[in-house]
Amino acid sequence: MADMFIDVPEGKDPILYVWGELVPGIGPAASAFAMSVYEHGTLGLREFESARLRIAQLNGCLFCQDWRTERDGQKVEETFAQAVEEWRTTRDFDDRTRLAAEYAERYALDHHGLDDEFWARMRAAYDDREIAELTMCIGSWLSFGRLNRVLGLDVACVLPSHVVGSGR
Repeated sequence: MADMFIDVPEGKDPILYVWGELVPGIGPAASAFAMSVYEHGTLGLREFESARLRIAQLNGCLFCQDWRTERDGQKVEETFAQAVEEWRTTRDFDDRTRLAAEYAERYALDHHGLDDEFWARMRAAYDDREIAELTMCIGSWLSFGRLNRVLGLDVACVLPSHVVGSGR
């Protein structure tokens, strides 16, 4: 795989190799944390996906942009990713969903700019537990999505539907 920046032994899955074998003292723990935001999260699907997709868009991680979280057989609508890009003006979002996208963007691009006005809006929409959970999720997506993108792993783990549709 010419787009990857890590040498992966022949026959090894790049994602499993990097996240599980290459750095055995860190990779499996990082993987467990990354998975825990999906397995143990309590945020609503739309807020969760709004923040997750905004980070994916900013990171540029192909896999993360293709992925759609499913909960109880439900996924967000096909047009959701476009609405996330247009979070400031879309009519498809309620206040919590819009605020989740805004928080994700500001967390990634200007965390020092999270001012009192922002936190007043955030605290009016989310309780402390939800704020902490959303912050941990955003931190995970920012870190691990960028790791995948920077090392070129997102090319190796693109969803099959994307590979077929794009000719990759």
